[in-house]
Amino acid sequence: MSPLLALAIATALLVLAALIGVVLRRRDGRRRDAGALRFDPQDVEAGSLGSRATLVQFSTEMCTRCPQVRRMLHGYTEHHDGVQHVEVDLTHRPDLSTRYRVLQTPTTFVVDHTGAVRARFHGVPQRDALTEALAAV
Repeated sequence: MSPLLALAIATALLVLAALIGVVLRRRDGRRRDAGALRFDPQDVEAGSLGSRATLVQFSTEMCTRCPQVRRMLHGYTEHHDGVQHVEVDLTHRPDLSTRYRVLQTPTTFVVDHTGAVRARFHGVPQRDALTEALAAV
């Protein structure tokens, strides 16, 4: 095999890997605009949204990382004015997983005061990424 052909193949593989990475990043993890979803506050017991933003955590009873996320989000809201944390247990409301396209728990939405989902996080959100998403609200 010639060195030029090997270089062309390696370059093509790198471009393909980068494209796959971009597609996977868009389909999972942190998402901006969250596909233009709107969160209905009537879906939670509190029934209201925070004046600035609401952190909506979707969890299940069997989720092992959900308590960690609950503590983190609750602590986060204590230090940020106008930000509220609500938790939706999908064990008792499985219809909401379809409506909001939640495929894994924990999933966290950053919802503005109008109910528009501005960002979503799958798994345990990074604190700096959460701060960045709230700053955009």
